[in-house]
Amino acid sequence: MASESITAPRSASAPAKPEQVEDRIVVARRLVKTYDSGELEVHALRGLDLDIKRGEMVAIMGPSGCGKTTLLNCLSGIDEFSSGEVWIAGQRLSTLSDNAKTDFRAMKMGFIFQNYNLLPVLRSVENVELPLLVRGDDPKGARRRAREALAAVGLDNEATKKPAELSGGQQQRVAIARALVNEPDIVFADEPTGNLDSETSHEVVELMKRLHQEKGLTFIVVTHDSAVGNQMQRVILMRNGTILKSFRPTAA
Repeated sequence: MASESITAPRSASAPAKPEQVEDRIVVARRLVKTYDSGELEVHALRGLDLDIKRGEMVAIMGPSGCGKTTLLNCLSGIDEFSSGEVWIAGQRLSTLSDNAKTDFRAMKMGFIFQNYNLLPVLRSVENVELPLLVRGDDPKGARRRAREALAAVGLDNEATKKPAELSGGQQQRVAIARALVNEPDIVFADEPTGNLDSETSHEVVELMKRLHQEKGLTFIVVTHDSAVGNQMQRVILMRNGTILKSFRPTAA
């Protein structure tokens, strides 16, 4: 199993834009995230570097508290990083206002969560179309695209059902359809199989792999499950807020 360290030394100077950033959809340089409660300072990310190519399917793994979800949140612009820099699809996140970041996420990113985050009062098709309506798309076009996204995950016959009428695996498929409906460049998934049994987890991972192959999407998947990580093209192993190593699993 080949591995390579991708942790880089920190510097006090601001990181310059990397050369040939266009071939990498994610670039992070000397990324630091510190939480300060007044009495305790927690170093969640400790000056790490990261490059992810367009169309790559990557797992971020490591023990609890190592910074996996913090890294995902900083890369997606959900959380502010303390220092360093992040480029997503060539866009430097630190140059965007909060509103511009929200718009950028709506156009470029999709999100999948462990707890599905579906609105219980909405039907499947309404949950899926919601991101399009929020960003101001035409309602008829949004409904059409939502139905197409549900069909892509095999749930075209469940469009009128609410979350409580669906199994856990079906709810996660609806969540995946919602993540794909805006035709994003990149999908961030935080423990997408964490609430599923092993058989359903396998089905969800196979679905993500199929969509990755068909659409050429970049997937960044935070997971504690080695069975999930081994299905990715690359695993990034974290420890104590740093990247310990990056390797290609033998099962990929």
